[in-house]
Amino acid sequence: MTTKSVLFNQEPNWLGSRPGLRHHLPETVQSWTYESGSLTQRLRSYYGPGVAVKVLLQCWKTPYLSEHRLLKLPAHEYVLTREVLLYVKSKPLILARTVIPKSTVKTAKSNLSKLGNRPLGEIIFSSPKLERIAMDVTLIQMPTWKSSLLEQVEINAPVWGRRTVYGIASKHMLVSEFFLPEVLHEFK
Repeated sequence: MTTKSVLFNQEPNWLGSRPGLRHHLPETVQSWTYESGSLTQRLRSYYGPGVAVKVLLQCWKTPYLSEHRLLKLPAHEYVLTREVLLYVKSKPLILARTVIPKSTVKTAKSNLSKLGNRPLGEIIFSSPKLERIAMDVTLIQMPTWKSSLLEQVEINAPVWGRRTVYGIASKHMLVSEFFLPEVLHEFK
């Protein structure tokens, strides 16, 4: 059986975004979690054009159970799964996992399946039909991460993240982003 992720040993435990949750998050985490624009653009505004994407995984897989439910997918449907690291120079900033159903890939005329090292935000935030449908928050503890990833990005504390269901022309995708200590430290 193939792994569902190069980031996680198990699916993170997500909390639905509900009224009042924002005020329980650290201030720097709030700023990133509730950012309404492209995180890549925000990083580039601060660091310049040197922000890059390293693709860790991109292939068709079955999603995690909660991803399956959020996207209301038929049983056993494969989705395009993409996991990346956004970084500048040697600083890891954000890890991301994107889950895109086949119908969404077809609607986007394969722009989403051929990103290469381009950030997803360049595609989806250029769409006038983009809408944010739902958002969850998580605090990922150390055992959830794959040990090989911990060594690569030097994670040594719990990491906050958000996952957002986006709609483009009535087709959905799920984007999960995890804010590494470096990015939270820089933006205090």
